[in-house]
Amino acid sequence: MLRAQMREAKKQHQAQLARMSEDIVRKLQGMMESRNVRTVMAYWPLSDEVDIRPLVDQLAALGVSVVLPKVTGDETMELRHYASREDLEEGAFHIMEPVGEPFIAFDLIDFALVPGMAFDAAGHRLGRGKGYYDRFLSTHPDIYKIGVCFPFQRVTEVPSEAHDVVMDEVIS
Repeated sequence: MLRAQMREAKKQHQAQLARMSEDIVRKLQGMMESRNVRTVMAYWPLSDEVDIRPLVDQLAALGVSVVLPKVTGDETMELRHYASREDLEEGAFHIMEPVGEPFIAFDLIDFALVPGMAFDAAGHRLGRGKGYYDRFLSTHPDIYKIGVCFPFQRVTEVPSEAHDVVMDEVIS
């Protein structure tokens, strides 16, 4: 039910999503500048997610190692290096995915930017329902996880289960 509410809210805010994305990217840029970021796990956004593409491109241009998820099976994803938009091709679920070399040095990741349908103040995240991020991040608990969402996607409570991975921080 919460996913349906968030889909409707995105439709209602459609005209403001680009401006909201710019504001969120500025917050993320400030965060990245204030810390010595070397490796960032990011995502390539769907049309209804916070558009962090300018940040991803900026980080790559500055020499930060950027890695993006690639779906490899019904329940699995891996990370691959991203250097530029030429490194992308359409993959699972019509998401642009990296074709670069696989990345396995998970202990080098400073931040994971994680999209979601909704987040609450405790860092609980409602994803799209496939569990890719929860399965991946649960095997790498030391990665600092930043939920990324529009302000209207912050809710009082997100239903959660034991296997759901909690974000360390949420930026909206």
